[in-house]
Amino acid sequence: MPDKDSFIKSEGTCFPGKTYVENLLRPVFNDQRDFLFKQMFNIHRAHVVMLTEQSILNKKEAGQILEAVEKVAQIDYRTLQYDPQFEDLFFMMEHKISTEIGPELAGNIHIARSRNDMGVAMYRLVLRDHILTLIQSSLQLADALLKQIQEHAETIITAYTHTQPAQPITLGHYLTAIFDVLMRDVKRLWNAYDIVNRSPLGAAALSTTGFPINRKRVCELLGFHELVENSYDSIAGADYLLESATSVLTMMINFGRWIQDFLQLATREFDLIRVADPYVQISSIMPQKRNPVSIEHSRSLASSSAGEALSAIQMIHNTPFGDIVDTEDDLQPHLYRSFEKANRVVNLMHAVIRTMEVDKETALTRANTGCITITELADVLTREKQVPFRLAHQIASTIAKECTLNSIEVNQLPLKRVNERIRKHVNVTLTQQEWDVAVCPIEFVKRRNVQGGPNPDEVRRMAKERGKEWINSKEQLEKETERLNGAENQLNEIIHRLITHNK
Repeated sequence: MPDKDSFIKSEGTCFPGKTYVENLLRPVFNDQRDFLFKQMFNIHRAHVVMLTEQSILNKKEAGQILEAVEKVAQIDYRTLQYDPQFEDLFFMMEHKISTEIGPELAGNIHIARSRNDMGVAMYRLVLRDHILTLIQSSLQLADALLKQIQEHAETIITAYTHTQPAQPITLGHYLTAIFDVLMRDVKRLWNAYDIVNRSPLGAAALSTTGFPINRKRVCELLGFHELVENSYDSIAGADYLLESATSVLTMMINFGRWIQDFLQLATREFDLIRVADPYVQISSIMPQKRNPVSIEHSRSLASSSAGEALSAIQMIHNTPFGDIVDTEDDLQPHLYRSFEKANRVVNLMHAVIRTMEVDKETALTRANTGCITITELADVLTREKQVPFRLAHQIASTIAKECTLNSIEVNQLPLKRVNERIRKHVNVTLTQQEWDVAVCPIEFVKRRNVQGGPNPDEVRRMAKERGKEWINSKEQLEKETERLNGAENQLNEIIHRLITHNK
């Protein structure tokens, strides 16, 4: 091990030391390069345009600056490597612009602006794109779910409580529940988007500036829908990060629960769903295997996405309410990776659900096992024979226990024996038709026609209503995408005019 003097010699005698470079500056530079490059230049463009419109810069200066900005922005950012003469990517790009037009003119880009408000703006712009991408993928999955709901409105399956067979429902009914949770996840993403898509620019370090800037104009040019008005809040507020993290965290926890179900339903023992060939992997040694790796990876990625979001949340906890590195470059990649992984999960499960096949006969056969229709027997005794419900429940329980003890299914019990068990408690008998209907999973489902129930017509009604919800959300996404594209086009047109004016 080196002694102190040798270590200091290897590290260097001034900032930044070798350890600081290798463990902080270089990794941070790489993250900035990979995630923030585009948005950095968009902010340069909008800020210069605003300074020009406010007569803080003249058109000639603006044209020269913007021409240099456009030239440097064309660099393939993937080729950029950390250089110790620059603290980070921001200063490296400033140097490259200075090389084009000189340091004085290049320095004017930063009139009435700070690394503080610029940094937060970049983070918000990147998160905005991640949120919209995840919303788009989620709506694609929602569309696949709607089609399967309609396809399987009458496909009888066994529903479980406490991991045990409970009652028959339909696959369409089950998938509608997943759809509803998914659309609530989408609403949470929209709520996060509303908090994220606000401009901090013009706050400068934290107290604004003495220059007569127009904060709303920069907000408009970058597609933000409003300002973070209070300049201290613009720099100190981290709830936009928490809102983003909790929305994706909640979504991935929700996904993990039903993905677990899908893995079980795809097992040989359950054999309810068949994952399409492009999304299964054959074992390297066992040729009979159809491993549903697409679902497995989805479960794993969902957990990883949730972990990244939790890391971001934890990094904010107990930090000072102000400008602090905890909410900046070290934190941001956790959120970006959380959204990126979440998007992969959604895309994978979309492919699985869009293409899956369902064994309806196996599902119906299984719904005739485990006495899962016995609730209807109790209901029939109460509803049609006026037996008090608790007594009816006791009778049904007795019959279910007899089936279990004798290892037979409830629909295999002879009517004579059923009526004998009933008459031990009450002077009531069932006809063969009444008994057959009471133990039939198809009839069980049909009779559950209360709003929100598994009755096929009710499932179709819900699917129709959900279809309208899906259309509204899709239109909302298209409208917002169009608005952002309009802002970008407007900015590009102004830049083109200013550069052309300079020639």
